[in-house]
Amino acid sequence: MFGLCCKRLQLLVSSRSIAVDSVTHLHLCQISSSYSSKSLLGSENEKPKQKVKGRSFTVSYLVNSCGMSPEIALSVSKCVHFVTRERPDSVIKLFKDYGINDYYISKLVKKLPSLLLVNAERILLPKLEFFGSIGLSGTNLAKALVGNPYMLTRSLEKCILPCYDLIKSILVHDEKVATFFANSKWSVPVTALRNVASNVAFLRVLQVPDSTISVNLTWHPLILCRKTENFKEDVNKVMSMGIDPSSSVTFMKALVVIPLVDASKREGKMQLYRKWGWTEDDFMLAFRKNPLFMTFSEKNFSSKMDFFLNKMCWQPADVARNPYVLTTSLEKRIIPTCSVIRVLLLKGLITKGDYSLVTILKNRKMGLAEVGLGFEDRARVNQL
Repeated sequence: MFGLCCKRLQLLVSSRSIAVDSVTHLHLCQISSSYSSKSLLGSENEKPKQKVKGRSFTVSYLVNSCGMSPEIALSVSKCVHFVTRERPDSVIKLFKDYGINDYYISKLVKKLPSLLLVNAERILLPKLEFFGSIGLSGTNLAKALVGNPYMLTRSLEKCILPCYDLIKSILVHDEKVATFFANSKWSVPVTALRNVASNVAFLRVLQVPDSTISVNLTWHPLILCRKTENFKEDVNKVMSMGIDPSSSVTFMKALVVIPLVDASKREGKMQLYRKWGWTEDDFMLAFRKNPLFMTFSEKNFSSKMDFFLNKMCWQPADVARNPYVLTTSLEKRIIPTCSVIRVLLLKGLITKGDYSLVTILKNRKMGLAEVGLGFEDRARVNQL
């Protein structure tokens, strides 16, 4: 099945029709030629009165049938206009038949106004039926389409189904395949899909668990769509930094980070880390535990280091040993939690040996009771 999918993709990629698709991303793709901007906006030879009439009708329709404000409707009408409601009505009715409510229809039309002019039965229905068959329906379908409306402009036979065949052969479980398509961040060039099979095979040779591959293909598909030679180079970089492929979560996180931080950016990052007291060993330790901190801006990283070092009296090495704390929100999680702990320490209600800040920050459900406070003690704290 896996080999068959790859051959099928290669045949499709080599065909003349897919040659056009190869330079196009699913969430940046263009409307099919039968609905070109010229046909949707009207001919240059169209009489001014006809344009004004069409624009007025379009604005009225967008307000009354799509729930747009007059201002937004006027803006959208610059991209598409029509003088009869037959085709737009059929499109909206079809969306509603598939559980997409007025709210999402309005957002969908704002993002891709030309959808109102497509042939609902011929162009949209087969795709909606397919998405329904893999478990995407109602609100989930609506969110997926709003996040990536250009899925509706792609060929079902030449693009969507080959993609599905390949993803299905890797993810196996239908719900994960549905999640892949529902992910609004999904933006996979059609020809890049042929890299997925070889990259997945390479990871399996390194004994990366299938469960980890599935998670990353579902939520970070572009990692596995990279050119195989570049992908293997990144994998080797990660391994050279002491991260074993079998340490699934950290290994895949590192593969997300490495392409984002090239040599020049890495040197700038290292200067920042040295500024806050990290040695090379501290950095390597933190990276091997949770490499995502490298994606944070200087302001983000510095504000957290300042808090831990100057407010909580940690040492730089303490943060490096617990890099998870850097991936937690300073305003929403770190400061409130640390504020409570400091009060408890000052009042002698707990000692430093009674709690682990890292454990508390990791466990979002942990409350005061879990750090040793009874109801009477908590009442005293609330009065402070």
